[in-house]
Amino acid sequence: MSEHETDTRETVVDKYTATNSFAAQIQQLRQSIDGIDTEIVKLLARRFAITDTVGQLKAQAGFAPADPDREHQQVAQLRALAEQEGLDPMIVEQYHALVASVAKERHAHIAH
Repeated sequence: MSEHETDTRETVVDKYTATNSFAAQIQQLRQSIDGIDTEIVKLLARRFAITDTVGQLKAQAGFAPADPDREHQQVAQLRALAEQEGLDPMIVEQYHALVASVAKERHAHIAH
């Protein structure tokens, strides 16, 4: 199966949690994933609160919303960290592209 195809087999783990140790392990791991996702959302909220402040300061100083040098530096640091942690660097590049795009949009909105 290619990465773009979807496995259509139904997976209803919750029905089997009490009787299947694999289902119980999956359920426990999913709870961990949910906790991590909660922390990620909280961290993103903090991140955007800070970038909004940066946007306000840039607007007051008359600076452009984007800083390409800073973005390149961030991507390089994130790629190195991803490699150190055994994570595909493309994941952090996609993450950075998303948050940088949103931050620039918010900065442009703040400036006007």
